[in-house]
This record gives sequence, C-alpha cells and structure tokens, in this order.
Amino acid sequence: MRHLVNVVNESIQENKMSRDVLDLESIHPSVRETVEGFHKDVLGEVQAAIARDAIVVVGMAQNPFCKRARKSLQGAGKEFTYLEYGSYLGAWKPRLRLKMWSGWPTFPMVFVKGSLVGGAQEIAALIESGELETLLAD
Repeated sequence: MRHLVNVVNESIQENKMSRDVLDLESIHPSVRETVEGFHKDVLGEVQAAIARDAIVVVGMAQNPFCKRARKSLQGAGKEFTYLEYGSYLGAWKPRLRLKMWSGWPTFPMVFVKGSLVGGAQEIAALIESGELETLLAD
C-alpha cells in the first residue's frame, strides 16, 4: 500500500500540486473502518453523480454562493445536477466528508466532466471565458 501512496504522491508532484493526506499506515487499524466509513454514502452519491452527469453542483441550503452557481449555469442554458446537503447548522458532517475528499474548502463544489472546477466564482469565469464549452466538448 505504501508503494501506491508513493506513486500517487509522485503523480501529484509531477503536476505541481501538493495535497497532504494521512497515509493508511499512520491510521491505527482499530479506527480505519471509522475513517473509511465516515459518511461514505454521501461521498458515493456525489461520485455517482459526477461519473454520470456532465455538470454537478454540490451545495447547501441558504448559501448564496450555491444559488449563484446554479443561476450562472441556468443563465448559460446548461443542464446540471444539484445535490444539496443541509444548511449552515445541519448536515455539516456529510459536508465535511466531501471537503476532506475533494480538498475544496467551501460550497458549492462544481464538477464538469468529473473534474472539480471550483465554486460559484470559478464556474462564472468559465462560462464568461467560453472555457466551459471547451470542457464540455472534450
């Protein structure tokens, strides 16, 4: 397993991105199941959506940035899947799982063709520049 972690870390370094994740060997066997199972259902739902749909917005209720991302996509005439997980006080743990998985610190999380492209500001910039069309055409 350590070899796999090293291969992943080397691949990340080749792409000039560093993202620290605790090695499996550094997690005591008695808690590995807890770590792996932490809101795995929510993560599975998001992973299934981004594998299936061209554009996926993962958000939360009452967040104006989530609303802004959806409005930008609607204004551009783009179909998308919206997954909502709680509000500011509710469902923070499932959202934490998604943040830990993606590395993206805020909501919304916008995925295009399976890749995280950012949040509301980033999707608006992709629409404005025309790059969203290019991403969808690939």
